[in-house]
Amino acid sequence: MAVPTNKNELRKAIEVAFAKLTAELENFPEDLASEGTMPGHAAGTLMSVDDLLAYLIGWGELVLKWIRLRDEGQEPDFPDTGFKWNQLGSLAQKFYREYETLSFSERLSRFEEVKIDILTQIDRRTDAELYSGGWYEKWPLGRMIQFNTASPYVNARSRVRAWKKKRGLLQK
Repeated sequence: MAVPTNKNELRKAIEVAFAKLTAELENFPEDLASEGTMPGHAAGTLMSVDDLLAYLIGWGELVLKWIRLRDEGQEPDFPDTGFKWNQLGSLAQKFYREYETLSFSERLSRFEEVKIDILTQIDRRTDAELYSGGWYEKWPLGRMIQFNTASPYVNARSRVRAWKKKRGLLQK
C-alpha cells in the first residue's frame, strides 16, 4: 500500500493493516502467546506474541500521548520521557513490562481500543492538520501516526506469519 497522503488514506491504511494482523491473531493458540521465541525488537533478543501486542499498544498509546500533549499546548518528549530515539530497544522492553499483567485476549482488546482512539483523533483533524508542515521535525502528524500504527501492524503481521509458518500453524 502506498504511503498515505490524506486523512482517508491514513484511516484506510490503519484499518486494513489492523484487520490483516488481527485476522492472524484470531486463531492464534493462546497457550503459545507468551512463548518468547520470536526475534525481538532489540538485536539479539527474543519476544513473544504477547510482547509484540504490548509493543503495538505501547506505541499507539505514545501517539495518543503526543497528540494530547500538543493539544494541551505542551511539548512531548520524543519518543518518550527518559528515552532517546537510539534507545528504542529499551523502550520496547518498557512496553513489554507495562502490559505483562494482561492476558492475550485482554491485549487484543486493548490493541483494538487504541486503534479506535487513534482513528478518533484522525477523524477530528483536517487533511491540512494531518499533512501540512512538520508536526515533529520534518514529519507531519499523519506520517507520525502512520509510522507508529499501520507500518508496525504490517511488520507485526509478517512476524506472526513467519512464527506460525515455522511451527506449521499457518492457515492459507
